[in-house]
Amino acid sequence: MRCPFCKEDRDRVVDSRSSDAGRIIRRRRQCLICKKRFTTYEKIGESFKLYVVKKDNSRIPYDRDKVVAGLQKACYKRPVSAAQVQQIADKVEESIFQKFDKEVSSAFIGESVMKHLGAVDNVAYIRFASVYRNFSDAGELIEEVSHVIAKTEPLEQLTLFNYKK
Repeated sequence: MRCPFCKEDRDRVVDSRSSDAGRIIRRRRQCLICKKRFTTYEKIGESFKLYVVKKDNSRIPYDRDKVVAGLQKACYKRPVSAAQVQQIADKVEESIFQKFDKEVSSAFIGESVMKHLGAVDNVAYIRFASVYRNFSDAGELIEEVSHVIAKTEPLEQLTLFNYKK
């Protein structure tokens, strides 16, 4: 590996760790000439592609960036950090790669995102669900919000505010 500082190609590996569910290897290196340290990332070549089967049965290559973009839109101006968005995307991706080899349905991805997002922020969950589930009228949205409220609010609170199930 060529040192980014002195451009020599003599270094030693100080530390190695795998990340991204074992698909990326992070190596901390030290140049033997200038003694400076730098980090390299090695991505394991994928001999296969994972395809997402959409509702209309079309197939597109899986793209993590689309999952992250959807999460970011749902979490806009919410108290959800960028690190939490990445963690949710990691969990979703991990569940995809554990259960599927070549094809995954968009429904599985959406439901998985909603499951993990619901544990972090209810408003972001509702935002994501409103786009993902494509509610046809306000009644369906209200029903989904009612389910979220029923799961999170204690029964005493619901009766205190005259909320009826």
